[in-house]
Amino acid sequence: MMAGVLASVDPSVIMEGVNLVWVAMVCFLIFFMHAGFAMLEAGQVRAKNVANQLTKNLLTWGVGLLAYFLVGFGFESLAAGGGFSPASALSDAGWVDSWLFGAVFAMTAATIVSGAVAGRAKLRAYVTYTIAISAVIYPVVAGVTWGGGFLGGAGLGFTDFAGGMIVHGVGGIAGLTAAYVLGPRMDRYAEDGSTKVIPGHSMTFAVLGTLILAFGWYGFNVGTTATVFAMEDGSLVLGGFADVGRIALATTLGMGAGAVGATIGSMFLSKKVDTLYVANGVLAGLVAVTGIANLVTWWGAILVALVCGLQLPLVFEFVTDRLKIDDVCAVFPVHGSAGVIGVLALPFVSVNGFSVDLLVSQVTGVAVITVWTVVATGGIFGVFKLAGQARVDPDHERDGLDVSEHGVETYPEFGGANIATDGGPSVVDTTDGSPRADGGEEAGSEIKMVTAVVRPDKLADIKQALAEIKAPSLTVTNVSGRGSQPAKTGQWRGEEFTVDLHQKVKVDVVVADIPADEVAEAISDAAATGEPGDGKVFILPVEDALQVRTGATGQEAV
Repeated sequence: MMAGVLASVDPSVIMEGVNLVWVAMVCFLIFFMHAGFAMLEAGQVRAKNVANQLTKNLLTWGVGLLAYFLVGFGFESLAAGGGFSPASALSDAGWVDSWLFGAVFAMTAATIVSGAVAGRAKLRAYVTYTIAISAVIYPVVAGVTWGGGFLGGAGLGFTDFAGGMIVHGVGGIAGLTAAYVLGPRMDRYAEDGSTKVIPGHSMTFAVLGTLILAFGWYGFNVGTTATVFAMEDGSLVLGGFADVGRIALATTLGMGAGAVGATIGSMFLSKKVDTLYVANGVLAGLVAVTGIANLVTWWGAILVALVCGLQLPLVFEFVTDRLKIDDVCAVFPVHGSAGVIGVLALPFVSVNGFSVDLLVSQVTGVAVITVWTVVATGGIFGVFKLAGQARVDPDHERDGLDVSEHGVETYPEFGGANIATDGGPSVVDTTDGSPRADGGEEAGSEIKMVTAVVRPDKLADIKQALAEIKAPSLTVTNVSGRGSQPAKTGQWRGEEFTVDLHQKVKVDVVVADIPADEVAEAISDAAATGEPGDGKVFILPVEDALQVRTGATGQEAV
């Protein structure tokens, strides 16, 4: 019965329906990659710039998507050699398999740039550039290659399966160019030119973003096999899916080999396996195989991804330490140089064997795309720089872009002492007869405050010790400081930096009827480990006290 029903259905309807569903699912998967970009970039910036970075990711999709729909898609068709054909003229089906499919790729190229200019670019400059790359820069590249323009298969023969160069290479090269024009973040380099490391605020976010991107990449690469079925002599046959196994294999091998290559590079530079380099290596390996996944041999996928993972820490160090370009999220070694290496390697690792003609086509294509991207990006950010609108003011950069550009704190609970987390006034008025901050005139009070700065892991023991001497009330604050405890060295993407402010907790205990020296001794005994860094205990006089609920003062209030 079912066979009879299927036999009566036009095969072309089945083909079109399945292909459209496949493309729609792929587009949704690629869109989810923006969550990965947001987490990856947020993790690699300072806490004071997280909201700004997230806003840029959101606006990339919002502003860039509209620009690509209204203008970019038309420029793409124009660059391909046809007329200006806007997306609004497409059919319902065309809005899925033509415009939406192109849009998610365009937004990927655009959002890469935000990671390179993090921490100092003005929002207006970034948004303007997002419009430009979505409306003109990327569409021109896509048009002259995938669209059938002079670089594509019908012309020069430049080959890039899923955007290793067309998407990721453009994004990485644009990011490097923008970072160069903007200049480095404040305090990135010392007066003598030496590099000063500025660690990001969350390795967890960075790794989470990496894994989300790796998951979405299956949509990026495997999804580019945009046709599941095709028609041949009136029968359904596999379309792009004929190569789906090779593409899925190359994608998976690429992420693994990229991680291994970055590990080797990290060990070579610092003798340690840097977590962020390994994460970035996964992405560099994926970029490496993106442009060649449909034609690469299995061993070629491993080799090219391994090389791209290995070059990651080396190129990043060269860019930041030698060229003095502050590429915050390493977008050039992850997307730019890895994308270039991947497409240039195709003639050497193709299942069709080595081809001189293909090598010439790949080199020419990379050169043309690079020049166009650098000139267009440098021109736009250069104009903003000349107008003094490219980067935020020094005071705003020092305070953080979250406050200066958006008026928000990403982590308000951990703000400075002048930040009111309950929405109240941010400055406390200490005039009009309030107790003086220096203690004022000696009042002969028996009230004492015992203040201890100790190791965080000893807090539970201290609480227990205080409870045993009938002094359970305390206030605890997370602090950091330095004293006799030796400094340590940390690493951020393979570069060492000194950590001489150690994490501590400050314990304040105010007592009136319990001897302060007993409280100090209890804290000291509970906090002691015998090693430098155990902390100190101080006993201070308290002039007076006031209990808020009852209005009691003096010893009664304590």
